[in-house]
Amino acid sequence: MAKVGIVMGSDSDLPVMSKAAEILEKFGIDYEITVISAHRMPDIFFDYAKSAEEKGFKVIIAGAGGAAHLPGMAAAIFPMPVIGVPIHTKALGGVDSLYSIVQMPSGIPVATVAIDGAANAGILAAKILATSDSVLLEKLKAYKEEQKAGVVAKKEKLERVGFREYNK
Repeated sequence: MAKVGIVMGSDSDLPVMSKAAEILEKFGIDYEITVISAHRMPDIFFDYAKSAEEKGFKVIIAGAGGAAHLPGMAAAIFPMPVIGVPIHTKALGGVDSLYSIVQMPSGIPVATVAIDGAANAGILAAKILATSDSVLLEKLKAYKEEQKAGVVAKKEKLERVGFREYNK
């Protein structure tokens, strides 16, 4: 199966970015996860982005906080889809990261999820891969049904026990 590269600028991003890995594991998608700083180790970053296609990556999920250049730089080098995950920051709550990732110049798109939205990045990567993988597409359909069943069960419990009991 196609591989996904998960990259982040710091190991402090791992609690967020591990959610993408968990989703990919749920769907049986092979991935590689690593820490590379576009600012502090640009030579290693460039090697990573240039060799990603050769490694078999079909999508890169890149998480970054603050100036958040990692996703955009990955998209500038890697010819296939890049999904950016803005990481929450203490200074500006992740809005700085979000703006840095979504405001890419024309011709260098980065699909961007919510601040700390790595789980959705994993799902989006799976959906991208499912466009050419019918088995994965069926897994995604089953996942949607699981989500629906979970909400229906909560609705039924709320109707059965009422708000006060449900909230205990």
